[in-house]
Amino acid sequence: MVSSLQPRIKAPKILEIFANILLIACVKAEGIRPFVTILHFDTPQALEDKYGGFLSRSIVKDFTDYCEILFRTYGDRVKDWITINEPFVVALGYDIGNAAPGRCSLPPPLGPCPAGNSSTEPYIVAHNFILSHASAVKLYKEKFQAEQGGQIGITLLTEFSVPYDPNSLEDKEASERYMDFLLGWFMEPFVYGRYPGIMSELVKERLPTFSEEDKKLIQGAYDFIGINYYTSKYAKIPNHPPFLLHYVADQLILKTESQSVPRQSEGSGYVYSYPQGLQELLEFMKRKYHNPPIYITENGIPEETVPDRTLDEALTDPYRIKFILQHLYYIKAALMNGVNVKGYFYWSVFDNFEWNGGYAVRYGLYYIDYKDNLKRIPKQSAKWFGGFLNGHTSTAPSQCTVHHKIDL
Repeated sequence: MVSSLQPRIKAPKILEIFANILLIACVKAEGIRPFVTILHFDTPQALEDKYGGFLSRSIVKDFTDYCEILFRTYGDRVKDWITINEPFVVALGYDIGNAAPGRCSLPPPLGPCPAGNSSTEPYIVAHNFILSHASAVKLYKEKFQAEQGGQIGITLLTEFSVPYDPNSLEDKEASERYMDFLLGWFMEPFVYGRYPGIMSELVKERLPTFSEEDKKLIQGAYDFIGINYYTSKYAKIPNHPPFLLHYVADQLILKTESQSVPRQSEGSGYVYSYPQGLQELLEFMKRKYHNPPIYITENGIPEETVPDRTLDEALTDPYRIKFILQHLYYIKAALMNGVNVKGYFYWSVFDNFEWNGGYAVRYGLYYIDYKDNLKRIPKQSAKWFGGFLNGHTSTAPSQCTVHHKIDL
């Protein structure tokens, strides 16, 4: 934790460092190339208490200092760094309050929240995420990259969007706005040094601005972009204008699924499997954002929670095999069209704690028996995937390597 750093490192911190070194060593001994995520949602509580965390630009220096400690400590072993995972999700925690820290200024059913301002705070938080990431990238490139030979990027959660009515100009514009507010919110600053024009037009003075110095810092601040992709959405013009000013309403869109978008019936209900959308997203990034190196850092499907099912039933997941194979197929199609995809991560290797979903939502290739000392049992998909990657059942996309992501 940044707030606990002292001239002398306390004993618990030393033990944590040794544990991380051991973890990295064990991973590499198995032939796995670790990608380390520096910040995955959990801002230190001390910094939240001190100045509001990412609501304050003070976080930029503290985050950069923390990154420097990690680069110095683990950089001889770790060559792939992800600064921040899904800043969009954290920003939503300041808009509709459905994620930490649960701030908003909305009435029921989304609110009320204990505190917050939904009209400004999501944009402030995202702005400071962008600056924090770029500051860490600058530090890494100037002080560590040449010697350590690694690379650094950021992971963004995104979907692809198409007009609900392809013949409607308004729905087409709504689809474009959705991509700008979701993906362009971060990619436009990193590629062009500014926010999307439609965001500036709609959000006006509530949207922070970048100084000339900021623009130099953020533009080109990545070696790669991580993409977390699960589904796609249709977008159309809403039936009425928004009643309140806040991030979701500012987009002036209604997101929806359609009967033409297939959903895995075995899934939990909130992931609509649409693998074609991943190819469309990747090719969109090639066209609009100068074809950056891309890792698919998350892609997965949960399973429906069924009470009293047998272990054999829990381990049988042909829909997950289908999900992975279809998405790899469309990644390969994007590769053949010149998209610069470097790797693919399935989310997740193991069933884990899925934030608001807790332990009830299972994404893993390996089943975790929460009633038997967290015993790890390979599902049908894990056995298939291992064979697939070794060429026993099919041929994987030739340019798409597979790695494993670690969160510190």
